[in-house]
Amino acid sequence: MARIDVGGLGGFIRDQRDQAQMSLRQLSKAADVSNPYLSQVERGLRKPSAEILGRIAQGLRISAETLYVQAGILDHREGDETATTAIASDPTLTERQRTTLLQIYAAFQAENRAQADRAEAAAMTTDSDSNDPTKDREETR
Repeated sequence: MARIDVGGLGGFIRDQRDQAQMSLRQLSKAADVSNPYLSQVERGLRKPSAEILGRIAQGLRISAETLYVQAGILDHREGDETATTAIASDPTLTERQRTTLLQIYAAFQAENRAQADRAEAAAMTTDSDSNDPTKDREETR
């Protein structure tokens, strides 16, 4: 499981709140998170769950994935943000189940990227062999 940099995450949330021109109290209400708890998260004293991060993201009107990446729960990657947000904010799953599903999803994406990279490298090798006139002479000997 990823280790959350709570200090960096708290600063990022505070910066996002400042950019949105929201008070701590306004974000607390919008995210349905207690004011003291949110203050502790911003100061790096609390490690919020994926569900709480999802609520904070919703209150800030940014993607939950942005906060998950900032928290170290997810690696930044290409993919379907809707899927990761849905998994991370599903109230019917436990925190451990959400984290596990997100890790499996990331592993599938990494596997697919690696497979695509291998196919691309193989195609480039085949193309370069067909353009090499010395290759034809070697094969006909």
